[in-house]
Amino acid sequence: MSTRRMFLEAVGLRLLAAFLMTAMSASVHAAAQAAPVGQIVFWRSALALVPICLYMMWCSEFPRALRSSRPGLHLTRGTFGAFSMWMSFLSLAYLPVANAQALAYLAPVLTLPLAAWLLGERLTLTLLAAVALGFGGVLALLWEALTLPGRGAAIGVAAGLAYALTMAFVRVHTKTMTQTESASTIAFYFAVIAALAGLLTLPFGWASLSPAQFSWLALAGLLGGLGHIASNEAMARAPVGTLAPFDFSGLIWALGFDLLIFATLPGPTGLIGVAAITVAALLVCLPPRGAAPAHPAPHGTPQSPSAPFRRRTKPAGAQSSDATSR
Repeated sequence: MSTRRMFLEAVGLRLLAAFLMTAMSASVHAAAQAAPVGQIVFWRSALALVPICLYMMWCSEFPRALRSSRPGLHLTRGTFGAFSMWMSFLSLAYLPVANAQALAYLAPVLTLPLAAWLLGERLTLTLLAAVALGFGGVLALLWEALTLPGRGAAIGVAAGLAYALTMAFVRVHTKTMTQTESASTIAFYFAVIAALAGLLTLPFGWASLSPAQFSWLALAGLLGGLGHIASNEAMARAPVGTLAPFDFSGLIWALGFDLLIFATLPGPTGLIGVAAITVAALLVCLPPRGAAPAHPAPHGTPQSPSAPFRRRTKPAGAQSSDATSR
């Protein structure tokens, strides 16, 4: 397969992943009108295991990919990942999908100072500007939330910010895990831990849902699993850093879902905040000045489509997909 064709396939898969994950967010937003967050976390995680395990079998990775020599790392990653999912879904319960999506884009921006502190990575002026712009966008969203009646929007912004902060840690932690653990191992154990965390809320009361309401929960789980698969298949064909800008197509879908399904849109100040955070996240995706262009790995290497779930080597500064933590 030619390099150009592999790249075009990677772009298509990344765009598909962005659509699937945004559709999952819209499903969570709809489900949150009737179900508590813990119930949504359980079904999102438990049902996502179905497509993930089927795909691992198709790739001849099951059950070999489930072996791990570092269970403690999975427990830490899964715990923080489950908390970040919780905050993401709480944000979606109170905010339009586009606002919550924009706050999620803040995660790679917040990863920068954390990576500089924990991993010793260098911060450039462009990256510092991205951090400042991202926080400016948060302030705009928070200002709009505080001007609305009730505390729901403010809770949503706070939860979205907590999600981004937690995901910044999860990204750095996952980056260290990929040196020894495969993507499928990380995804599987995260889903298991998150499902167990959601199940612990059962004694506190789950909602009795109609078939239509439960369909939103089922859809969220299946879309989340399929989105993870599409994202990993894209990364198997092209470097993560090259594909990252295409993730922001999800914002178009988010605005469309808000308008067509929920008949709502962010206000003018909210749109300014959404735009500021999106631009900040795009700045993070820019390659460093003087960096060599990244190329997909040749066919047969761990980054090729023939081994989509094996450990991949990522270019310096590339960020892992967040598909498994939403």
